[in-house]
Amino acid sequence: MAADDEPDGLFPLDEVRTGPPPRDTGRPSFRASPEARRMLDVREIHAEPAAAASPRGRQIIAAFPGAEIVPVDSHWRIPHLHGNEGNAERWVRVKRTVLVLGEKKTLTVRPNGRSADWIAPAAANGCAMACAYCYVPRRKGYANPITVFTNIDRLVARLRRHITEQGPKREPNQCDPAAWVYDIGENNDCSVDALISDNTADLIHAFTRWPTAKASFATKFVNPDLLRLDPRGRTRVRFSVMPPEDSRLLDIRTSPVEQRIAAAPDFLEAGYEVHFNLSPVVVRPGWEQAWAELLTHMDDVLPRPVKDQAAAEVIMLTHNQDLHDVNLRWHPRAEGTLWRPEIQQAKRSENGAMNVRYRNATKAAAVETVRDLVARHAPWLTIRYAF
Repeated sequence: MAADDEPDGLFPLDEVRTGPPPRDTGRPSFRASPEARRMLDVREIHAEPAAAASPRGRQIIAAFPGAEIVPVDSHWRIPHLHGNEGNAERWVRVKRTVLVLGEKKTLTVRPNGRSADWIAPAAANGCAMACAYCYVPRRKGYANPITVFTNIDRLVARLRRHITEQGPKREPNQCDPAAWVYDIGENNDCSVDALISDNTADLIHAFTRWPTAKASFATKFVNPDLLRLDPRGRTRVRFSVMPPEDSRLLDIRTSPVEQRIAAAPDFLEAGYEVHFNLSPVVVRPGWEQAWAELLTHMDDVLPRPVKDQAAAEVIMLTHNQDLHDVNLRWHPRAEGTLWRPEIQQAKRSENGAMNVRYRNATKAAAVETVRDLVARHAPWLTIRYAF
């Protein structure tokens, strides 16, 4: 579906419109995208019947004509994917070759207050990338391919109602001085999702119609297709960066850090707000010098317009016993850096999972070190929050 072919009910006739409608994206098909071919080779699509029959589901299935369609009752309960310990050894293969289609049943908008004011209902869950520290697979168990939610029209309608209920933002906060910020990619990477369907495009275009709100998502993948979506300043892209040597070990199947940084001017010129996530900060021998070199590189290559509007989040590593056990099966070398019991302590997360994070004194000292490094090597980079 082209970006301007809005299905009935997606954008009501009385929707707020600011300026001309978004231009035609000219989005290439999946088969024409080299980025998509590198990231995905879908052989199986596990689909809820209603999701497969929906317009978005049909679009996705048509993009992978060679894939086997496997009907499932629930996108959460696929026995040979979720909870199948044997998938630990084929962690990356599952991400590359398997796709799940479902409908988002619970359209909850949750308060956040850190990177965003609100967490939007997800348009997807999971990722084709394989970052060794990712928290999303902790809930699924042994497999974490992309699940695309095909009822995007209901999701957009829910956001419209919530934004209308909020009215104008009454006072500035760390999320944004004027707009309500909605994170649209809490458990997924919207840049990768845009390789598969128009869900990301639909969300970005929806926010151009809502002058009191702004979309936001973090990404580790540079997708040039996003440059054609005309966000008109209503979407914030947060490029996650870390020292390249850490990324090569831990950020499996992502765009190189240097490429993420180099993409920032293009995304700003295309109409996005561009921020950065210094994330995760991994404490290991020589980490301070590595971050100093990264920040110096950013200062050297980023042009003044990017610097003038940039801000950052600092996020220290949080790990997990179950994920540690999975990583030992497919990427044990990463655990020598991530699993540091001598400087880590248990932490129960908001959803009840038992995670590990750096001990209080270690974490406090590391956060202060990062603040000092930013002040010294990239003083233009405002730190919105650090934890």
